[in-house]
Amino acid sequence: MAEQILILDFGSQYTQLIARRVRELNVYCEIHPYNNPPALTDDIKGVILSGSPCSVKQEDAPDLDLDAYRQKVPVIGVCYGAQMMANKNGGEVLPSKVREYGRAKLSSVDQHNELMKEISIDSQVWMSHGDTITQLPENFDIIASTPSVNVAAYKIKDEQTYGIQFHPEVTHSLEGKIVLRNFVVHICKCAQDWTPDIFVEATIDSLKEQLGDDKVVLGLSGGVDSSVAATLIHQAIGKNLHCIFVDNGLLRKNEFEDVLDSYKHMGLNVKGVDAKDRFYKALEGLTDPEDKRKAIGKVFIEVFDDEAHKIKDVKWLGQGTIYPDVIESVSVQGPSATIKSHHNVGGLPDFMKLKVVEPLNTLFKDEVRLVGKTLQIDQAILGRHPFPGPGLGIRILGDITPEKVSILQEVDHIWINGLKENGLYDEVWQAGAILLPIQSVGVMGDERTYEQVVSLRAVTSVDGMTADWCHLPYDFLADVSNKIINTVKGVNRVVYDISSKPPATIEWE
Repeated sequence: MAEQILILDFGSQYTQLIARRVRELNVYCEIHPYNNPPALTDDIKGVILSGSPCSVKQEDAPDLDLDAYRQKVPVIGVCYGAQMMANKNGGEVLPSKVREYGRAKLSSVDQHNELMKEISIDSQVWMSHGDTITQLPENFDIIASTPSVNVAAYKIKDEQTYGIQFHPEVTHSLEGKIVLRNFVVHICKCAQDWTPDIFVEATIDSLKEQLGDDKVVLGLSGGVDSSVAATLIHQAIGKNLHCIFVDNGLLRKNEFEDVLDSYKHMGLNVKGVDAKDRFYKALEGLTDPEDKRKAIGKVFIEVFDDEAHKIKDVKWLGQGTIYPDVIESVSVQGPSATIKSHHNVGGLPDFMKLKVVEPLNTLFKDEVRLVGKTLQIDQAILGRHPFPGPGLGIRILGDITPEKVSILQEVDHIWINGLKENGLYDEVWQAGAILLPIQSVGVMGDERTYEQVVSLRAVTSVDGMTADWCHLPYDFLADVSNKIINTVKGVNRVVYDISSKPPATIEWE
């Protein structure tokens, strides 16, 4: 089993970021809730305690008995984790006189300490805390301070246990990566050998053992996750993997044919299913976004189930679940509130009694792409923008008709191709066009028109949690607008969405 760092989550918004930074060091790590910690095993080389929105002084403060880990493997507490260890061992933690959020400078650093090697005096760090460690227990030594926080970092004497009051995982802590490297590589002695190549090799071996001669059915979407998952399973069991790609009538122009063709070139055993009419019938008259999502999800499950039952003796359902989905479902607070259902198709009815195989459920999105590159999957698939499961169904505001889909497909085709032709596609995290349920007055030639309005959307983001609108060149936007109005019958006005997330979401529904 690969060496790993264990991250115990106390509910911080930055916990996933800690994991990302550890993975960037080519070291495997896992996040577990603090209230359900795993037993110490030989593969766990160190433990990181995350921050938390809670205060150690509140009555129901998250707590953890660290005896299972301390003095057995190195431990580091970040922010809340550091305060909790100090508080539990007889130190004093009090509400800060001035709540410290944002940039701070280290005014003193013990550069002889292994955690602080190569950290500069005046190094910028990112603080985010309402409490401060005002007094350390006797056997704790200060190893870094800022002008306003005396205990910015500490070490417990005679053991490899540390606490830091700042967040090394955020980019605003300019030498934070060095702190994490010092802990993970130099103190925990991790070998930095967890690479995409090793992941692919180990996963294919594991899938061969897990699946044997069993058949697997998997729903393909044309996106990165399902494509990489399918390729891994295919390399393990070949033709025993049966892929189903459903045309729900809400895909982009020519997407069904193009994606199906690219999958066949990859050697995958794929069946394309044209179910457009079935979806359009289910969507007839629906205008509420949630109703539309549910209708699309329900029909997808029915179509997928019909097709899966045509394959004899299927025992497994393959899915492209990735690590953030897994973390979300077992987080400290439990699954987050549902903002919308069915953003990406997932979940099948109970009567499909299949075991689930998820080869990507330990990877973040950027790691999935690296694995896809190792598997030599076409860059057109790996570099593809995220596309919602309900497709154009949530980009047509109001009711859905085949005519509206056709208009939006043409608009979207011009928009996406324009980004590609002008070398802008890879600068954008996600782009799409939205057909608005309003008409506007226009003049074409000598005639007055009263036709559809479309909005173009393009955002930059890292993971979709937050996003900013893309500042695309005006000349490019003008050309695209002109082309849409001149060539797409039924559209006489184009607007560009300049809203960030939050408060606006990336999709309009």
